[in-house]
Amino acid sequence: MEVPTMTDAPHITGDVTVIQHPLVQHKLTLMRQKHASTGEFRRLAREISLLMAYELTRDLPIETTEIETPLETMQAPILAGKKLCIVSILRAGDGIMEGMLDLVPSARVGHIGLYRDPATLVPVEYYLKLPDDIAERLVIVVDPMLATGHSAAAALSRLKQAGATQLRFACLLTVPQGLRVLTEAHPDVPVFTCSIDRELDEHAYIRPGLGDAGDRLYGTK
Repeated sequence: MEVPTMTDAPHITGDVTVIQHPLVQHKLTLMRQKHASTGEFRRLAREISLLMAYELTRDLPIETTEIETPLETMQAPILAGKKLCIVSILRAGDGIMEGMLDLVPSARVGHIGLYRDPATLVPVEYYLKLPDDIAERLVIVVDPMLATGHSAAAALSRLKQAGATQLRFACLLTVPQGLRVLTEAHPDVPVFTCSIDRELDEHAYIRPGLGDAGDRLYGTK
């Protein structure tokens, strides 16, 4: 399968990483197929998000501590400082968050709920629950789809207002339009995705995409 690269998405500024690991791309192809069952889709989302978390956390700071192996004591590496926080954009973000927690079970969890006002199309917050010390943690914001980019940009703005200073955004799919909106609004936030798809259609669905991630995760359509 041909994997989109940043050269296929011109005029995008900011730090954007397309995760091209063969296992990620293989599992994403299986997710895209319309005949994938709810259980298969949910399992694949969890597996891909675990692999994404590996990429997202490869530069976490470490320090050494003294431990005792069955044979002797040694200085061994361990994560330094506060553990990270994963913030899910409800509801579909939970399908990505769970896989990341498999890799980093000690991570704190936050949730932010947004809906788009049908008249103004402006994102409206209806729920927010975050760790009190979010300012001291690396925050990974997750949502399967970055389509128009407006909800993701609003979520990042709200997290900054809450004190978050170290932010990263992770999604399965995006399009050039959504990336431009997000990176122009938050050029300081690195974006990690598995694919930059072709375009949005008239209903703001990603094409070729994988359908509505929330409905496919939870079997609601």
